[in-house]
Amino acid sequence: MKLMAKKLSLQVIIIFLFYSCSNHGQLIYVTKLPKSLKENSGIATYTDNSAWFIEDSGNDDIITQVDYDGKILKELKVKNGKNHDWEDLTEDKKGNLYIGDFGNNESNRKNLIIYKLPNPEYESGEHITAEHITFKYPEQKKFPPKKSKRLYDAEAFVHYNNYLYIFTKNRANPFTGESHIYRVPDTKGDYDAEFLGKITLCGDWNTCKVTSADISPDGKTLVLLGAGKLWTITNFDLENLPESSLIETDLLVRTQLESVSFLDNSTLLLSDEETKKEGRNLYKYVLK
Repeated sequence: MKLMAKKLSLQVIIIFLFYSCSNHGQLIYVTKLPKSLKENSGIATYTDNSAWFIEDSGNDDIITQVDYDGKILKELKVKNGKNHDWEDLTEDKKGNLYIGDFGNNESNRKNLIIYKLPNPEYESGEHITAEHITFKYPEQKKFPPKKSKRLYDAEAFVHYNNYLYIFTKNRANPFTGESHIYRVPDTKGDYDAEFLGKITLCGDWNTCKVTSADISPDGKTLVLLGAGKLWTITNFDLENLPESSLIETDLLVRTQLESVSFLDNSTLLLSDEETKKEGRNLYKYVLK
């Protein structure tokens, strides 16, 4: 009996450890992403059976299509595009794909750029050609500014009504929880980004920095992602977003969530980077 009790106790411990290690909070695990996407930083969806990914600084100038079993379907080299620090993907109603090369950890870059690509689903070769949308933040006068003014990093943007809306990632010290909102036209050119205001998410440095964003296909819901938290805004006005009401959801995970994309009007795809052997996963989340 004692031996049986020990075996049962061991089984209970193993089951407990399995579920503890497999705990994704409110997220539904879909698949493990390929090792080549260890530092995935942006996701975009065109169909309900695959998604496109990019990686951030130090990685190749490619976009990668992956199915929901974690298999690579296609890789396209971006011609006329250099990965300085690719941080997010978004697409417009015409199918064009945009790469946000605006990662700016020290707020010292003067070469911020968004690459505009044609619909990658229709590319039959191994390359895809980018147009350039370059921009600067007119409010920034020093490169880098003092630490309390380091508000010019960005990892999130969305497309809406012929504009690209950028949400900055706050790296100021002391941390204020603010994200500044800018927009630029969605056509090639060189622009001064238009400042639209700021929103305050929360005060925790670890979870309250914006890492990705997306708008639902019906245009009614905006989501902002942080490292473990999600903010939802409905009936929004992007030109006056600071007046909107945000609903905060703790996703109950603390991995490095980097990407979010609507699969349909109520279902999100999310992914995280691999850090200390955790992450590099694709998840689903259904908005409540």
